[in-house]
Amino acid sequence: MLSWLRHIMGMGLDFFYQLTNSYGLAIILLSVAFRLAMLPVTIGQTRSLQKVQELQPQLQALQKKYKNDPQRLNRETAELYRQHKINPLSGCLLFLVQLPFLIAFFQLLQGYSYQGAASFLWIPHLGEPDRFVLPILAGLTTFWHSRVTTPPTDGSQKIMQVMMPVMIAWISMRFAAGVALYWVTGNLVGIAQQYLMPGSSRRARGRESRESRDQKRANR
Repeated sequence: MLSWLRHIMGMGLDFFYQLTNSYGLAIILLSVAFRLAMLPVTIGQTRSLQKVQELQPQLQALQKKYKNDPQRLNRETAELYRQHKINPLSGCLLFLVQLPFLIAFFQLLQGYSYQGAASFLWIPHLGEPDRFVLPILAGLTTFWHSRVTTPPTDGSQKIMQVMMPVMIAWISMRFAAGVALYWVTGNLVGIAQQYLMPGSSRRARGRESRESRDQKRANR
């Protein structure tokens, strides 16, 4: 499985390098292409997120009612999701789909034979770790992406939303900068999709915020 994915990723990297003559741009374009290919999964994830957000009043009522009975709360929450045909794991689906490709890309870069200069912007070599800028960007964009793609959750899941970016930043400090660049680009494209996608709750919230500001100005 991974050998097949490495072959596909390698073909994509070579193709975009021939177009741009830059490995940095090739990695960025490869990440964008993958995100566009995953658009159906992203749309499904967004719709599921919208449904969960619509259920927030009912979920909060359950949390208040069963705050002293965690097992009953879990059962009632699962039943509410079942009634509305919501998969609570759908928020993780895109990450799970990406993971094999990310591992394959990491393995590809470990022994990749660069045809030309492998430097990009401030990065001396995309096959070696960037110790500062990319790890910070990887952590920040992972946190931002998690915030816009994950509905309000309980305390333990909120902790994971913080721990995951820290872990990604730590990993980015130790492995090829090209992998971190691929991850950061994917996060940025995913964030843009959430704000631009028709019907996105983030887009609707932004529109409501603008309308609220306009209304306040009109009342002055």
